[in-house]
Amino acid sequence: MFKKVLAGAALAIIAVLAVPAAAQAYSITPPPNTSAGAGETFSATFTGFSSGEDVSIALTGESASSATLAAVVTAVETKTIVKAADAAGDVTVTVTLPSNASGSYTLTATGLTSGAIGQSTITAVSSSAAGGSGSGATGGLPNTGAMDPTLGIWAGGGLLALGAAFVIVLTIVRRQKATN
Repeated sequence: MFKKVLAGAALAIIAVLAVPAAAQAYSITPPPNTSAGAGETFSATFTGFSSGEDVSIALTGESASSATLAAVVTAVETKTIVKAADAAGDVTVTVTLPSNASGSYTLTATGLTSGAIGQSTITAVSSSAAGGSGSGATGGLPNTGAMDPTLGIWAGGGLLALGAAFVIVLTIVRRQKATN
């Protein structure tokens, strides 16, 4: 009985540690958060996809339907295109904000094979304040680690430890009842 419990616990530990590692196999590096003026054109490069992987790139935000992604114009509030990553796993997209751009826009790249995701925020500023791409210091939000899987790993480890303690207590109680 104890060998079965020990084998089950070992499998549970392997599952908890292996699944997040497999999910993080691709580490996508998004372009830095940027500020751009209304109607301004700039390039954004996402790195870390597998070579030749098809990547869906979407721009969302106010008036995104009149924005341009690599010369593609559609009539929806979310602009989406699909591009193949180059041999190094990089995907570069040219973005032109709409002439009436305001607020924040989110540029998201999603690997269609790997499922890996990278995001960048573009803040629309007045044309006089734009001055090109920045590092997000002019209104972009800082990265707070919300995509970090550490909390999930700790929670899973805690639940695993709690389950192991429960199994051990159950085993001790059964043995005591059997001896009485």
